[in-house]
Amino acid sequence: MESLASRLFLDVNVPMHAGGKEHHYREPCRWVMTEVAEGRLTVAIDTEIVQEILYRFGAIQRWQTGVAMARDVVTLVAAVHPVEVEDARLAIDLFERYGPRGVVARDVLHVAVMKRKGLTEIISTDPHFDIIEGIARLDPAELFDRAGKPNS
Repeated sequence: MESLASRLFLDVNVPMHAGGKEHHYREPCRWVMTEVAEGRLTVAIDTEIVQEILYRFGAIQRWQTGVAMARDVVTLVAAVHPVEVEDARLAIDLFERYGPRGVVARDVLHVAVMKRKGLTEIISTDPHFDIIEGIARLDPAELFDRAGKPNS
């Protein structure tokens, strides 16, 4: 039986902020990734998360950093879900509904995978997830604060 904690989806911006330059989300995202690495937080991703990491670091010609981060994320998460045809179809419908309200294409694809897998919560810094029906966003800074780790 899958635990409630494993019903969390990890958005790409969490490992990106954790491994990135100084930012107000850097420390909370590092904390989330430490919780995942130490087994206190169980999360899932989809294959598009790996593509986003590789794409971003390839675009700035930091291939080795992208490879290392992608490998780490795939190793740390409990599940890497594939993107299936039904996800593509749902993503199109979601984009039609939420794209005009600011939700980007890659994120509706994550939501489609989440819905197929029965996942309802996403750890993300992106507030546009807040408008998507049936999805609850967990802000890394709020999780960090609730754990008694003040965000500086």
